[in-house]
Amino acid sequence: MGNPQLQSIHVHPVKAFRDLAPRQAVVEPWGLTGDRRWVLIDDGGKVVTQREHPRLALAAAELLPGGGVRLSAPGMDPLTVPVPRPAGTVPVNVFRDKVEGVPAEGDAAHAWCSAYLGVGTRLVHMDDPATRRSVDPEFALPGETVSFADGYPLLLTTASSLDALNSLIAQGGHAQEGPLPMNRFRPNVVVAGTAAWAEDDWSRVAIGEVTFRVAKMCGRCVVTTTDQGTAKRGKEPLHTLGRHRRIGGKLVFGQNLVPESGGTIRVGDPVTVLDLLEQDGPPARGPGNPPRGPGRWVP
Repeated sequence: MGNPQLQSIHVHPVKAFRDLAPRQAVVEPWGLTGDRRWVLIDDGGKVVTQREHPRLALAAAELLPGGGVRLSAPGMDPLTVPVPRPAGTVPVNVFRDKVEGVPAEGDAAHAWCSAYLGVGTRLVHMDDPATRRSVDPEFALPGETVSFADGYPLLLTTASSLDALNSLIAQGGHAQEGPLPMNRFRPNVVVAGTAAWAEDDWSRVAIGEVTFRVAKMCGRCVVTTTDQGTAKRGKEPLHTLGRHRRIGGKLVFGQNLVPESGGTIRVGDPVTVLDLLEQDGPPARGPGNPPRGPGRWVP
């Protein structure tokens, strides 16, 4: 393979909405600047995602200076939503985590999102990602935090692993659904120039001058079966991942990252593998090296 490099960057200003693909992005301790700082919640405070509402794939959010967003979706007039002033917060249930968020001011944003989905929702902003939500302590160091992402600051995938997965899909019972595009996996960074599944063995990586710890493999859910251009669902890639990439009880594709340093990453930056997992026995544990998810894939 050639020299690994950063192929693309993806930012999701509103969780579950369509992504943006900037040529560069600032890495903050809790993720890329502007990534998943907004989220929809239902009347009970539970996050609303494509798991229950695949039509969210068709909604878009332009990131505005200062952190506000401009919402758009089929059949809806665009709406600009500024960052709310730090008034009262509401509880947000992000899977197992209970977080506080600040609702968008007024009724316009909540009404817009509710009208689009046909169910009552509220749009909420994370005002202080440095303190609001910790990364899963089983795979984190003290003080590491995350936005409204599923669990970790960044998700990395590789182009070669998608090619390998698409080859497996083509040999299976739902070949007509492939090849799948990378947006099914909603990553933050996509790396080109590696061997397929090479990322399974990574423990620390650098993208340009920014370093990251690889926390754990990413277990995949039904969102990956949602066509991000039509919101229609199929069987893949979960059918094929279930046959070939079942590790530790999860169907895995990609690696969750936690930044070790800050800075700006750019498309075309070199990607350097700094450390690999130990191949014999479990990863080492100890200060500065928390346990991480299952290691390499065994076919």
